[in-house]
Amino acid sequence: MATSESCSKEPTNEQAVTNIYGAMRADMNQIYSKITELEMEVSEHSLVMNAIKPLDPSRRCYRMIGGVLVERTVKEVLPAVQRNKEGLEEVISKLNEALEKKKKEITEFEAKYKIRITRGDGAMKDESGKKEGTAQGVLVGPAGANE
Repeated sequence: MATSESCSKEPTNEQAVTNIYGAMRADMNQIYSKITELEMEVSEHSLVMNAIKPLDPSRRCYRMIGGVLVERTVKEVLPAVQRNKEGLEEVISKLNEALEKKKKEITEFEAKYKIRITRGDGAMKDESGKKEGTAQGVLVGPAGANE
């Protein structure tokens, strides 16, 4: 909200332009993060739907509603999960539209104030590549290896 207010006024100096630009980039990154988070939820909903579709519709099923585990049947839960998934997909599409609008706004701002981003790509990419390459995570041996 502050960025739209700031954008309506002309920035008075280079620092103001930098601050506005930084805020716009931060907004765009927040939208990216939210889209990623919601896409993960959609994939979880798909996994649940695929797991319970082949089951008997009268079979007992449990669903978490507002932090409370509730007993239902597969017949009752499947449509609710489907509706939730569709709602999430709708929100994702709206966020994608907002993201495109924000990208266009940033591009126009960059053109208006002749902003060029300079990066030390070579050194930074090499460092991040090394970090990712060395952080291998947890390695687990075969079951019963320590017994």
